Amino acid sequence: MSFCSFFGGEIFQNHFEPGIYVCAKCGYELFSSRSKYAHSSPWPTFTETIHADSVAKRPEHNRPGAIKVSCGRCGNGLGHEFLNDGPKRGQSRFIFSSSLKFIPKGEETSASQGQ
Repeated sequence: MSFCSFFGGEIFQNHFEPGIYVCAKCGYELFSSRSKYAHSSPWPTFTETIHADSVAKRPEHNRPGAIKVSCGRCGNGLGHEFLNDGPKRGQSRFIFSSSLKFIPKGEETSASQGQ
């Protein structure tokens, strides 16, 4: 299932089921539901990645404090990291769009084997 869209009504805005969020294009593990937190944005927000290379980052020159984020494996555009905008002082916030898929806890292994 796709994670959310740009058209409003994002069905996972308040979704906190245990599991992982993977790249919708290649299935690479990006975020654990443990790092997801409630935020006023309609898109999912996370504080950290699963792997050190889960995402690649590059500066967003026209948006100070924002960094473009893509999948660390396939380069699929994911969204942005907002510096020092996390739930704790000094923590960053990752925010994403329809480029994520959710895999419920217990289904992670079978989902990654299908990639």
